Amino acid sequence: MKSSLRQLSVAILLIFIQIGVKAQNFDTHFKDSTLRIDYILSGNINKQSIAIDGLSRMPGWYGKRQNFTDIPVHGAATIDMKLAATGKLIYRQTFSTLFQEWLDLDDSHYAPKAFECVQLLPMPRDSVIITVNLYNLRHEVITAIEHKVYPNDCTIVHKGEGDKVPDYFVLNQPADSQKAINIAFVAEGYTQEQIFDYLNDCKKGIEGLFSFEPFKHLRDRFRIIAVLTSSQDSGPSIPSEGVWHNTALGSSFDTFGTPRYLTTLRIKKMHDALAGTPYEHIIVMVNTDRYGGGGIYNTFNLLMTKHKLFKEVLVHEFGHSFAGLADEYAYEGEEPNDFPLDVEPWAPNITTLTYFGDKWRDLIPGNELTVSAADDKNFDTTTVGLYEGAGCVLKGVYRPTPNCMMKTLKVPVFCPVCTRAIEGVIDFYTK
Repeated sequence: MKSSLRQLSVAILLIFIQIGVKAQNFDTHFKDSTLRIDYILSGNINKQSIAIDGLSRMPGWYGKRQNFTDIPVHGAATIDMKLAATGKLIYRQTFSTLFQEWLDLDDSHYAPKAFECVQLLPMPRDSVIITVNLYNLRHEVITAIEHKVYPNDCTIVHKGEGDKVPDYFVLNQPADSQKAINIAFVAEGYTQEQIFDYLNDCKKGIEGLFSFEPFKHLRDRFRIIAVLTSSQDSGPSIPSEGVWHNTALGSSFDTFGTPRYLTTLRIKKMHDALAGTPYEHIIVMVNTDRYGGGGIYNTFNLLMTKHKLFKEVLVHEFGHSFAGLADEYAYEGEEPNDFPLDVEPWAPNITTLTYFGDKWRDLIPGNELTVSAADDKNFDTTTVGLYEGAGCVLKGVYRPTPNCMMKTLKVPVFCPVCTRAIEGVIDFYTK
């Protein structure tokens, strides 16, 4: 999938972990509810902007309850919350967007376009200043917005309360609900008559996710629910075939002209469908046997459920959306024209060696940074080193092992570097 490639550029230079806030009590600055902020990201390659599209409040907070200003992965955008009275940073999150992916395409050189973006934050007790920064492939700020939020503002819309909470089933319970990673499966392209079929697919998805390490031995760190949304039509839209369907979340193949890239641009619809449920991470289950999917870091994981590779694609895309892992494959003709080989990717599993630091040096025998050759027929997933060809780029970008789940679905295991990265994110949220 292409989805993570366009996320590869906010460098390690953006590390800004704050020390000393880890012991902070959640109740000091936050209420047990969610502040949802809708933004519109718009523009083209020459000029970009961010606008507020609405604020809403939802019951319960299901994101991190520790490490409030720390971040486990450096995405392509940041959102900060500071106390208005003192300027103290009390919360930070990173994410990536389809808008930034689009800016790397030739189409962005022409007419401007607008993309939806939704961010979930813990509801502050006091007035706060919110700052959003978007970065380009050279880790430069391309546009930003700063605005104040008053938690008692009567115009903040209440969502997901009372009888407005959608129906859902709990598929996996965590050992500690206060230190859990909350994932929502949501039905897309399933009609009302196909809801039981959707639930069966969710069970298969659960089996698939927890059959892979490190998720398997850390299963008790996850709460996973299946949200019951129904669509008028069965299956997603396929523009290249003239197929246009009316579905709950407006999913479609052919995103950015790539046939297998299955996404949705209706981000607000997706969050509306989940309002009031315990969720932070989202896996959209699309009722189709056509191969495809997409995973955007801290935005969503969206994939087909009727293909034979359903389980493998779910886990691969979750590597993108949850842990910020990059694709490790490289194909002729798919290289991004503007990929900066003199910038270190923020993804933990690829490098340009510009600022390798200690990404996975400790896992290399002898700590030697020597480039080794590996072809597509080498299914070694354990010998850690530097292997050229990653992030869809054939030359100048390196992966940790000859093969891995992030390179090909023919190898249904994560390499040691990806495994450690996933475990690190899980520990960040749950320890």
